[in-house]
Amino acid sequence: MKVAIVGATGFIGSKLTDEAVSRGHVVTAITRSPEKLAQHERIIPAAADVNDVPALTRFMKGQDAVIHAYAPGRGLEPQESMDKQRAGTLSIIAATKAAGVKRLLAAGGAGSLEIRPGVAHFDTPEFPAMYQGGARATAQIKDLLRAESDLDWTFLCPSTSIFPGARTGKFRLGDDALLIGADGQSRISVEDYAVAMIDELENPKHTRHRFTVGY
Repeated sequence: MKVAIVGATGFIGSKLTDEAVSRGHVVTAITRSPEKLAQHERIIPAAADVNDVPALTRFMKGQDAVIHAYAPGRGLEPQESMDKQRAGTLSIIAATKAAGVKRLLAAGGAGSLEIRPGVAHFDTPEFPAMYQGGARATAQIKDLLRAESDLDWTFLCPSTSIFPGARTGKFRLGDDALLIGADGQSRISVEDYAVAMIDELENPKHTRHRFTVGY
């Protein structure tokens, strides 16, 4: 397949790029920092700002799917993080549609997942205050996607802890509820998160739905 990954040099985007390329897909790697990309015959560097809709559209044309792995970055004030994520997501949606691409997969966060029916993880006292801004910013992606009737979108949320680790290929999938392991922890390596996302790219099972992955 041919897939455009927005945010291809980020924490999650870089592993999505690695996983897709390892399976033989051709990745158009959209990033502001193309110099960070590995040199590979199936990685096509594409330098663009997330808010540059014409540039994104140009790079997305002819793709089988787009993966939204853009994140504003850490250390921002909550409102700034919200504003940047909303603007970036709207740009990605607009460019995907303008390019004529039907499928849009997006990376989410664990904060919006439910710890019990109707109660989001980030609405509980246990959720770390330092992550509130980023979590609520990322949650907007789901709401913006749900408003789109012309896209076959998917929104994949990780577990609470997503960390550099091993690619095991052994994990559980869920829907709206936060996954907790037998050890009481909610965890997934970024490598296994990438496996779940590229699995969905290849064999869609959660079209127009959110799902989650964890051990």
